[in-house]
Amino acid sequence: MAAAPNPQLIHTRDLTKTYQVGDNRIKALAGVSVDIAQGEFTAVMGPSGSGKSTLMNMLGCLDRPTSGEYVLGSRRVSDLAGDELAEVRNSNIGFVFQTFNLLARTAAVENVELPLVYAGVPAAERRLRALEMLAKVGLGERADHHPAQLSGGQQQRVAIARALVTRPLLILADEPTGALDSRTSLEIMGLLQELNRNGMTVVLVTHEPDVARFARRVLRFRDGHLVEDQVNASPGDALAMLREDSAAQSIHDVVAGA
Repeated sequence: MAAAPNPQLIHTRDLTKTYQVGDNRIKALAGVSVDIAQGEFTAVMGPSGSGKSTLMNMLGCLDRPTSGEYVLGSRRVSDLAGDELAEVRNSNIGFVFQTFNLLARTAAVENVELPLVYAGVPAAERRLRALEMLAKVGLGERADHHPAQLSGGQQQRVAIARALVTRPLLILADEPTGALDSRTSLEIMGLLQELNRNGMTVVLVTHEPDVARFARRVLRFRDGHLVEDQVNASPGDALAMLREDSAAQSIHDVVAGA
């Protein structure tokens, strides 16, 4: 018997967003309809001005559509007012950004706690959950370090721990490897893939094909339209690539030292 498909997490129908710029009306999204199931890893691609970032803002409840429908889980969020939209955003969505957005004078564990402070979670529970998430991303021993004491990849791991600490339904990652070197990018993509394998839904915005290849599905946008919805039958395995790179480097070191 075939396994039942995962339930739908994201549902949009005819989603539009129009901005008024001077005398011009610019349609950033032009009737986008897409469904994303719980547990999918989806990359959203397109050039600047294609609508991918606008879609991210819609999915993240950072902005409201001009028209159309957006349902997250069982809740129709496209019709919600500002306070209700913020509540859905804070409790259901974890954000990961290119620039990390960490507080420079605050320890890693306190950066991770921040969403729980806003949610009114008691201090003892905040600390316990933050430490748990730091351990989950491999930084359990760096909880007291400040961002300046961490590498770029470690700072992004702190940001991912912060995104996870509210136990969200969805991780939205906006160019999460854009400020990182190639090896560190593989480490971050490996972490996102591992979270996805454990059931987390991940939507990743990127303009880089080398990043999108790790997703199971790729949505391509152009001029506000969804122009391609492609299943990636053989997504890359970032952790396997890291192991191969390490093995190759070890061989190189042996040869160089001979």
